[in-house]
Amino acid sequence: MIKLPKEVVELMKKFQENKFQIYVVGGAVRDALLNKEVDNWDFTTNATPKQIQKLFSDSFYNNIYGTVSIPKDKIIFEITPFRTESDYSDSRHPEKIEWAKTVEEDLSRRDFTINAIAFDGKNIIDPYEGQKDLSNKLIRAVGDSDTRFKEDALRLLRAIRFTSQLGFLIEDKTRDSIQKNASLIIKISAERIRDEFLKILGGDHPSEGILFLKSTGLLSYILPEVDVCFTIPQKSPKRHHIYDVGTHLVMALKYCPSKDPITRFATLIHDIGKAKTFYKDGKTDLITFYNHEVVGKKQTEIIADRFKLSNKQKDKLVTLVAEHQFTVSETQTDKAVRRFIRGVTKEYLRDMLDLRTADRIGSGTTPTSWRTELFKKRLEEVQKQPFQIKDLKIDGDDVMKILKIKPGKKVGEILKNLFDQVVDGKIKNEKHSLLKQITLIN
Repeated sequence: MIKLPKEVVELMKKFQENKFQIYVVGGAVRDALLNKEVDNWDFTTNATPKQIQKLFSDSFYNNIYGTVSIPKDKIIFEITPFRTESDYSDSRHPEKIEWAKTVEEDLSRRDFTINAIAFDGKNIIDPYEGQKDLSNKLIRAVGDSDTRFKEDALRLLRAIRFTSQLGFLIEDKTRDSIQKNASLIIKISAERIRDEFLKILGGDHPSEGILFLKSTGLLSYILPEVDVCFTIPQKSPKRHHIYDVGTHLVMALKYCPSKDPITRFATLIHDIGKAKTFYKDGKTDLITFYNHEVVGKKQTEIIADRFKLSNKQKDKLVTLVAEHQFTVSETQTDKAVRRFIRGVTKEYLRDMLDLRTADRIGSGTTPTSWRTELFKKRLEEVQKQPFQIKDLKIDGDDVMKILKIKPGKKVGEILKNLFDQVVDGKIKNEKHSLLKQITLIN
């Protein structure tokens, strides 16, 4: 049986004391039955929005779906009256919304059986055998699957998202319907697609989610740059790859150590430039992908804009793809290592190393190598050095005080000279050493 938090019990009790029906519904019931932590508590009731607001003076209501929000101890509970929906002419929004009389009517409009379960505090209402599907780890549409997906095409992606988050499979008829209706996804806004796609990447089984997108045909609509990669071979003489590019990308995603959706996104698309740079020598059968990271960077910029990513998300995604083809060698100079850090930035350094680990495993090799481990140590050592003039232990005031000069171009030139000497290892970035060096300047 589902154990409800005290705040939820008190909320439901207030409805019941006023002779209204109230049910916890949707994802909250699903997650509670799976013994997962419930983040969002949603409810449905036979009370109207006005009646709900009479019960809770601090509630607010400003949407066409009748959802009333009630703040409670830093949590916002959302209560929506029983409702039915019809006439989804654009595969996105219902043109007609009406209040329903029973919770069963309300559950009949929901997407999947595992989300069509209600709980009144004592009894579970489960007209579509959602509990059975939870036990069998299946995603199955409520009623006719074609109808459900034509009502709201985003449900095509939501089905895949649940496979990624829960590790479930999709019931045969539902999967066939997704494949049949995949083209409807073009009617959905980029923002809604982005949100679902990032949730797929953020799940516990992101690689399985991508494979479901591929097998149902959805990938060709939302990320054709990855879809085409499954047709690009890599196995050839003098090459360590054992998979085609698409399979390599999915395998890399599977083993990406990071749980950050944008880092996982970059891992999934880091080699998309190979589809456009593929070349196979007719004599040696050697396959090459020269400058694929340059081409991939341009493609990634387009993808980021298409997905309406924020500027910060775009910067991270593009940087990781553009810089992923870095060299790891025991002979690299400090300057070379510094250039790498500047290109990736310190902020994304850990993400880049996670992508490299994923890239190696996804290529069929070991997670790391002695050169990579040495390189990681070099990164730590080099980061102790200043990266900018402002990182020096002295500043322009010190220069002007010792040399008794006024602010101007010469101060900047002296600081630049000191910085270069520190970078070259000629002097240490210590205040005493830097001040001494300034006194030697004529």
